[in-house]
Amino acid sequence: MLVTLHLEKLQFFAYHGLYEEEKKLGNEFELNISASFFSTEPVITEIDQTINYAAIYELAKAEMLEPRELLETFLSQLAEKIKKQFPELVKLKMSLYKLQMPITGFRGRIGVEIEKEY
Repeated sequence: MLVTLHLEKLQFFAYHGLYEEEKKLGNEFELNISASFFSTEPVITEIDQTINYAAIYELAKAEMLEPRELLETFLSQLAEKIKKQFPELVKLKMSLYKLQMPITGFRGRIGVEIEKEY
């Protein structure tokens, strides 16, 4: 069976951004992660039969501490680290949203999504 774990609306404060103002002031970010793997277990009853979402959260939290200019770079590098720790993954989908933009009059949010199949 295909199992997909979802970590949704994870909130972080970080210094990702292309513009000097973003690098100095930082920003609020929202991260969403969906990680899929095939389970051979008819019923999952143990943590070692699944992917530990707390471990994925810790990877994301650590990566947020390393500023990147582009959201695409952040997501690509996080995907590599998650896949390395959980080689059983067959699909990984992530989105990262910047919740405030340093653009006068801008209302909304900016985001990037990547999807990888292994």
